[in-house]
Amino acid sequence: MNDPGRVVWIEPDAPAKPAWGAPCNGCGVCCLIEPCPIGQLISRRRRGPCAALRWTEAERRYRCGALAAPGEVLGWGQGPLGRGLSVLARPMLARWIAAGRGCDCDAQVEPGPGS
Repeated sequence: MNDPGRVVWIEPDAPAKPAWGAPCNGCGVCCLIEPCPIGQLISRRRRGPCAALRWTEAERRYRCGALAAPGEVLGWGQGPLGRGLSVLARPMLARWIAAGRGCDCDAQVEPGPGS
């Protein structure tokens, strides 16, 4: 993720990036820089923002759409089958994105002009 000078657009109300190893706070920096392995499958790319990343206005933070809304992001829908698949998939998806493991993004974040 080390790419000096790279510009990443972040919601102005997003929380500041936590320190390495600190609990995730939904800043979105890691997922805006490059998708994780599951995000690469969903986004069909290795660089740039993850297509599964969702801004949650009510919480003023980013969330992984694959984990928060797998039926929508993975195309299963919200019917009975989609809900069942989502329940089964969430623990596996959480492991794949390292949910609850702490910040593993080493990017240095600097505010842009006008911030």
